Amino acid sequence: MTDLLIDTTDGVLTITLNRVAKKNSITAAMYGGMAEALALAFDDAAVRAVVFQGHETIFSAGNDIGDFLNAPVSGQDSPVFLFLRTISTFPKPVLAAVCGPAVGIGTTLLFHCDLVYAGDNAAFSMPFVNLGLCPEAGSSYLAPQLMGYGRAAEALLLGEPFMAEAALEMGLISRIVPPTEAAALAQRQARKLAAKPLSSLIETKRLMKLSQATTVASRMVEEGASFGRMLREPAAREAFTAFMEKRKPDFSKI
Repeated sequence: MTDLLIDTTDGVLTITLNRVAKKNSITAAMYGGMAEALALAFDDAAVRAVVFQGHETIFSAGNDIGDFLNAPVSGQDSPVFLFLRTISTFPKPVLAAVCGPAVGIGTTLLFHCDLVYAGDNAAFSMPFVNLGLCPEAGSSYLAPQLMGYGRAAEALLLGEPFMAEAALEMGLISRIVPPTEAAALAQRQARKLAAKPLSSLIETKRLMKLSQATTVASRMVEEGASFGRMLREPAAREAFTAFMEKRKPDFSKI
């Protein structure tokens, strides 16, 4: 799949969003490919760390709207929810290199990464409300936990972007570097991890996430049910129609 590049070298599985002309927007097929790559890496002793990356100008614009409308989310077995369950329970270290816009799932998948290196051009946003939808990926729980309720409310209720400096302050990312250096830094750090005892990495990650694992899993199920229901309601229909018609949505009568 040319939209998604998957490579394993020196113990590091690298998943590259490779759809720059479409702002690395993610299709159902790409979600399926990422979920499959992680599932295979789960039990593959040759894979000791995973890196997600995009381009130095764009990480991801989120869901591909056209594809999303043609193949809407249809329950917990849909590719997007399969991917989210897989990344949220993946036992080995997960890293990301993020440059440029990271919209929607482009931000929420980072809550499930252990180390995130961002270019100084990174801009994070979770504009679900603006699309007549609700948060996903456990972000309704993980965002307040990480950011504090006030800043999470600004990010999730207003849906406005926040920049790399704010993301570093709140702990969403680990370091800010020039965009041309983010991917290389993530690879170097992943190779450091790949050289360490895998059993120790897995157990350390398990213990760090133990207190939130059950809550995240149940919250993702609840979010998924709400997301699927809201996708069929008037607000979402108006938001997506307005997007396709390149106009501002009108929610005044909804």
